[in-house]
Amino acid sequence: MFCTLNTHKVDMDKLLGGQIGLEDFIFAHVKGQRKEVEVFKSEEALGLTITDNGAGYAFIKRIKEGSVIDHIQLISVGDMIEAINGQSLLGCRHYEVARLLKELPRGRTFTLKLTEPRKAFGEGLLLGPPNILGSGLQCHGPPEDMISMRSGGGRPGSGPQLGTGRGTLRLRSRGPATVEDLPSAFEEKAIEKVDDLLESYMGIRDTELAATMVELGKDKRNPDELAEALDERLGDFAFPDEFVFDVWGAIGDAKVGRY
Repeated sequence: MFCTLNTHKVDMDKLLGGQIGLEDFIFAHVKGQRKEVEVFKSEEALGLTITDNGAGYAFIKRIKEGSVIDHIQLISVGDMIEAINGQSLLGCRHYEVARLLKELPRGRTFTLKLTEPRKAFGEGLLLGPPNILGSGLQCHGPPEDMISMRSGGGRPGSGPQLGTGRGTLRLRSRGPATVEDLPSAFEEKAIEKVDDLLESYMGIRDTELAATMVELGKDKRNPDELAEALDERLGDFAFPDEFVFDVWGAIGDAKVGRY
């Protein structure tokens, strides 16, 4: 279903996206129970944050406390959203799923078809660190192996880990994996703020998308130039004008260190 970085638990904040550190460990989570849930949309906002793994599967990343979804015990963080009202969502990106949920009429009942990750001891299969030369993954045993491997040589943090400023491995659906420089302090803060805006406006979190938006906006002189660049590169998202203006403000704040 999906992979997590450095944890065998279903932690969607650790979902594998387009970048991993050179010493990160990857855990694979497989399909578990399938379920079909009827939801009455009593509020405009359902309280869901959606993410995806870039391979056609969208997942529930976060459930807001006290929200419509929070009151439905069958729905959990980590669930894959297969269909809404019988419409298959396999192959859809997270923003498409979020848009469909947002467009559902208030005061009506809709049906969610979900698949939860298998819950068992160990939860995720440890695939191991990436093999840079072969752009593949090394397979290991249960999580205890990771502990022994990590403690087996040198002190923690002695290698080129994510966050050291040395580099990060970017995975692509097409073409080879490449090692690239990590973002600057300004870019990191701007990405964080833009990612927060994505969740607030669209119900998604996507650091790769946020990084792309920061890259497009960091040298623009005004919101109109940013809007034009976003339309050209990311037109499928149909970002509202007020969102673009807030993104422009977030990038500007990060530039001058106003966090």
